[in-house]
Amino acid sequence: MTAVSPPKEPYERMSEPMATLSTFAAMVKKEFIIQLRYPVEFVASFAQIFLIVLVLTLAGLMFAPDGIQSESSSEVTGLVVYGFVIFLYLSDTLWSIGFNVRREQKQGTLEQLYLSPASKFAALASRVTLTLLWTGLLSIAAAILMSSLLGELPINNGPLAVYILLMTLSGTFGTGFAFAAWTLRIKEAAQTAVNLIQFGFMIFCAPFFPFSALPEPLLWIAKAIPLSYGVDAFRSTLMGYPNGFPELAPIGVELGIVTLFGVAMPLLGFWLYRHEENRARRRGSLSEY
Repeated sequence: MTAVSPPKEPYERMSEPMATLSTFAAMVKKEFIIQLRYPVEFVASFAQIFLIVLVLTLAGLMFAPDGIQSESSSEVTGLVVYGFVIFLYLSDTLWSIGFNVRREQKQGTLEQLYLSPASKFAALASRVTLTLLWTGLLSIAAAILMSSLLGELPINNGPLAVYILLMTLSGTFGTGFAFAAWTLRIKEAAQTAVNLIQFGFMIFCAPFFPFSALPEPLLWIAKAIPLSYGVDAFRSTLMGYPNGFPELAPIGVELGIVTLFGVAMPLLGFWLYRHEENRARRRGSLSEY
């Protein structure tokens, strides 16, 4: 009598690309449902972003010369707002990828997820997809608000600025993957680490003020961080390269650094995460509090 094999599970019947896409869609849906469960926080994030951008833009006017003309005011506003966009994306990436891995570890679901045959890359990418979409909407809304309050933002060289932003965001994704690997090792210290990285970015990558305001020793540290060139190139390009911009290097050099950062960092970050995940599996610490 011929044995009848049991029917395959839906995941097993799919090709690998389709299974990865299905996993990714399911995880994005899960993140969306979680976000909708907190409508007050969902709405309050708009007001929070508006207040932060307004305060930072007004503070940025301190770097403008006396007797501000409309052109100078526009440049200062663009410097602060465009830097803030990069800061917002980096912060959301760190919290959405790295810290959420730690949250699932505390909740006891991380081990179950990573013992399944689901795509590990889809699991990481789904954590940031909705956040980045929401951050994009917040950035557009913030730019519109600043334009209505302080005058028109400078918008030049749109296609090149979009390319720089995409490469910079790709690099921040890789940074988020690497930070997720770190959270598996440092565990409860992850929240403190996120805050330290954010404050370090605010100082060394100068998202809210020109790099010329940094003391010489800090400026050399800033030049050693690839993300600094993403900030400088992105806002300098949108501002139309006013006198003194870009500040860190010629735009051709900055484009090369940003492109390398956007291509290499996701690969390195994901490799680090898989390495740390395999280490946690061997040690049996995926479910450790």
